[in-house]
Formats: sequence, C-alpha cells, structure tokens
Amino acid sequence: MRKLMTIISEKSLESFKAILPVTLIITVLCFTIAPVPVGTFLSFIVGAVLLLVGMSLFNLGAQTAMMPIGERIGSYITKSRKLWILVVVSFLIGVFITISEPDLQVLANQVPAVPNMALLISVAAGVGLFLVIALLRMFFSIPLQRILIACYALVFVLAAFVPGDFLAVAFDSGGVTTGPMTVPFIMALGLGISAIRSDKNAGADSFGLVALSSVGPILVVLLLGLIYNAGDTEYAPTVIREVADSRELWLNFTDGASGFPHYAKEVLLALAPIAFFFLVFQQIGLKLSKNSFLRISAGIVYTFLGLVLFLTGVNVGFLPIGYFLGSVLGAYEYGWIIIPIAMLIGYFIVVAEPAVQVLNRQVEEISSGAIPARAMNISLSVGMCVSLGLAMIRLLTGASIFWFLIPGYGAALILSFFVPKIFTAIAFDSGGVASGPMTVTFLLPFAIGVCTARGGDVIRDAFGIVAMVAMTPLITIQVMGFIYKLRLKGAKPPGESEEPTPEDSDVIDFNSGGS
Repeated sequence: MRKLMTIISEKSLESFKAILPVTLIITVLCFTIAPVPVGTFLSFIVGAVLLLVGMSLFNLGAQTAMMPIGERIGSYITKSRKLWILVVVSFLIGVFITISEPDLQVLANQVPAVPNMALLISVAAGVGLFLVIALLRMFFSIPLQRILIACYALVFVLAAFVPGDFLAVAFDSGGVTTGPMTVPFIMALGLGISAIRSDKNAGADSFGLVALSSVGPILVVLLLGLIYNAGDTEYAPTVIREVADSRELWLNFTDGASGFPHYAKEVLLALAPIAFFFLVFQQIGLKLSKNSFLRISAGIVYTFLGLVLFLTGVNVGFLPIGYFLGSVLGAYEYGWIIIPIAMLIGYFIVVAEPAVQVLNRQVEEISSGAIPARAMNISLSVGMCVSLGLAMIRLLTGASIFWFLIPGYGAALILSFFVPKIFTAIAFDSGGVASGPMTVTFLLPFAIGVCTARGGDVIRDAFGIVAMVAMTPLITIQVMGFIYKLRLKGAKPPGESEEPTPEDSDVIDFNSGGS
C-alpha cells in the first residue's frame, strides 16, 4: 500500500508540473488582454483540477495495466511463431481499439460529407491494416524509412486529387485516431514483440507502430474524399454553453450528454476491447498469477477513472475557453499577436498530453537513459511551439496546408537518412502522440475562434492544426538525433566507427511451429 501511495504521489507531481504552466498562461491571458466570461473561466479552473487528478490516475493505469497487457500479448503472439495469428490478432486489435477511441467521434463529426458509420469502419480498418504492416516490418526487419517514404508518397499523390476544403480534415485524421487509449497499448505491443528478438536492432524496432498506424487513417479518409462528394464538407459550429451560477457549473460537468456520464460511457467502450483481449489471452496462454491478474485489473480501473476525469476536464473546461481566447485575440487589430501567444501555449501544452509521458518513459527505458525524458520533452515542446506558430501564420494568410506539409514531411524524410534509425522511429511515433486530446479540445477550438473572428473559412484554414502538430516533432526529434550522432562521433577515439555496426537482425521463423 505504501508503494502504491508513493507511485501515486510521483504521478501527481509529474502531472502538476505538466499542467501548471499552461494553466498559468491561460489565466494570465484571461485577466489581461483576453477577457472571457466568468462562468467559462470557472469551468476552466475546475477542468484543470480534473486534468491533474485524471492524468495522474491515467499514468498509473498505463504503467500497471495498459503497458503490461500490450507487452504480454505481443510476446505471446510472437512466441506462437504462426504468421496467421499475428495477422488476425493485430488486425482485430487495431480495428476494435480504433472504433472505441473517443477522439474518433470528434473526427466523424468533422466530416459531414461522409456517413459516420462508413468513416468509423473505414478508419478502423485502415489502422488495423497498417498495424499488421508495422508488426510484419518488425518480424522481417524491414527498414521503417522505406515504408514511410512509400506511404507518404502515396498520401501526397492521393491528396492532389482530393478537393482542397477536405485536405486539412484528412490530414488531421492521422493525429486524431492515435489517442490516449490507442497509443500506450500499441507501443507496449511493439515492446513485447521486440523483447523476443535477440538482435541489436530489436529495441529500435519496437518504435514505429504508432507512426504507421497514423498513416492508415490519412489514406483512408483521402480515399473516402474521392468516393464521396467531399467538397460538400461544412463546419457545424460548436455550441458553447453559458454558465450563470454555481448550480449551472455543476450541471455543466454532470450533464448526461457532455459531462461525466457521457465520457464514462465512451471510456468504458474504449477499454472493453482491451479488457476482452486480456481475458482471452489470460485463458489461452498468459496464465498470470492471481496477484499479477489483480494488479492489472486494478490498473484498468485506474485507467478508466483517469480518462473519464481527463476527458471531462478538457472537453467541458478547456474547449470553451480555447474558443473564447481565440475569438478575443483574433479580433485584435494587430492579428500577428496570436502567433507568439500560440507558440508560448504550444511550448507548454504538449507535456500535458497523457500519452506523451508514456512515450518518454518508454524511450528512456529502451535507450537505457541515453535519450532522457527531459530531452524528449524539450524536443516535443519546441516542435509544438513551431507548429503553432506555422498554424497561426497559415490561418492569417490563408495559405494552403500543402505549403507547410510537403516541405515539412520532405525535410523529415531527408533527415531520416542522416540520423540513427531509432530516432526516426521515435520521431514519427511522436507525431501521433503529440496530437492528442489537448490539441483536439483546446488548440483546435482556439484556431476556430481566431478564424471565426477574422472571417476566415473554418474548414480550410482552422482545421489542419492537428496535422501541423503531428508534423513538427518528426523534424525536432530527428534534429536531436543528429546532434546525438555528432556528439557520439566526437566522443569516439580516432579510427573507431561512430556507432556499432549492426548485425543482421534475427527474422522470426513462422514455419517452426509453436513454442
């Protein structure tokens, strides 16, 4: 019990440090240049408290349940040495977890040109297919770089034929579908599979699953844009509920359609597939001890409570204030002021994404501390800072999203030839991780508020911010990798190679039967 309380204290302190800076920045803005309604500000304060508690519980649940379940299932399907088990199980995991991902509902509501059910099933199938491709890449040691170049080449070829008003929403879909439920489990799945391999490249190959899983939704939504009349896409304005007194404040958070009950149902549906797979594999192969089983079960409860509190806090508390801040700042005569403000918010807000801490912890463990979590946080913060600056410039100028995404992804793919491959895999994973619920429920409404105040086209100009957020970490993390490589080279005595020559990776033999 004492150990549990110690862990909870550590997670609470981590969450407090992550949430405090952005909370203070928003508070200062509200009391100075961007006044908002009192009820909206009070909802924001309550939401910040919910974020603190929810993020602490979620991180505890991810450590005690989500990661262990993913690792054990990954190890089991690898040990079976049967290709069909890998393909079927990974595809089903990708489909079921994606369908239940809360952020996917946000995406579905953004694309009125495509029926919701068609979008949900198509995107889920896309994630499932690319998760299979990602796992097969690990088994057969196919360089991630080659697959990424082929996938993004296909993405931009398809994008050339899709109506311009649909492009931003399509690229946003890659970041939206890799949310707080999907990311920890998929990352742990890769970690469990890599643990079976004995070659030097196994650790690096455990990354890249989120990267490829993020490509699937983009391709699928672009294809749907060709099938349906995507040009009919219109933005349905979000209704911001006014809060007049303390009772209405309470009802705002407990409302069945948008408060605790709503997100409890969403998170329950999201956790159900993971719990189901865990119970099935526990019966057929894992055979965990009673204590391990109970510890993981308790972790699932922590994850449930944490995500309910977190999602309620960001949707009820942060979404309205994001929209109002954007509206007030966007109405200023000197529109450029939103650029430095957005960059400042972006620098601090990324560490409040729940899955970011999961990624940073895994990177630090896999690299044995060579890539510390602090360095990851700084790189992601710089990336978010740059992405928000570029997104605001795009919003003010009305420039096409292509002018930013093509050079950005081009630079990221070129960098992949000059950095250790583990940094490329981590960088492309970071893009999906950074564009989580905080981006969708605060930064997107902020951009919509600015766009509305300045009379812009919301679909063309405001949407796309998730895609921008997902792009810049690909560059900043690889730049960190390039610096790391230079330092490693400088530390080597003359005559030695700058990094160990990797041996041929072991390829799993699927024809040798079970083990």
